[in-house]
Amino acid sequence: MSDDFTNILEMLAEAKVDFVLVGGFAAVVHGCNYVTQDIDICCDFSPANLMILQKTLSDLQPVHRMTPKRQKLKLTERTCVDFKNLYFDTKIGQLDCLSLIEGIGDFEQVKKVSRIIKVGKVKIHVLSLDALIRAKKAMNRPRDIQAIMQLEAIKKLNKAKD
Repeated sequence: MSDDFTNILEMLAEAKVDFVLVGGFAAVVHGCNYVTQDIDICCDFSPANLMILQKTLSDLQPVHRMTPKRQKLKLTERTCVDFKNLYFDTKIGQLDCLSLIEGIGDFEQVKKVSRIIKVGKVKIHVLSLDALIRAKKAMNRPRDIQAIMQLEAIKKLNKAKD
């Protein structure tokens, strides 16, 4: 696992940001050898949670990856309600913060289908294997086909162990 990704997740967990690990790095946590360029999390987009997220990331110099001028992260309690997703470049990696996961639903629904897994030094919510497969299928992207095959094989191996 990428030490930088693990460091970001540890920072978020220690700061008590309310989030669930989803996407490619969640697949890696479940055992895939999937290569990913970022961390995807689904998080509570309440102003309180986003302000904790901003404070936690401040030392990593986050900038909005999807804006032409790559503006620095400057959230306020009032502007937090304007966002559904946030895409950041930080000095140690990319972080995508999502409010909704295709095939699953909003943050509360995502959290309900997550499992607590130890990643690095912390325990975090990670989208369950079944939910991750469902989300990858819903995205229907060519790059997810390999991940789906690996996740289904891991699921099969886990069932054989039980």
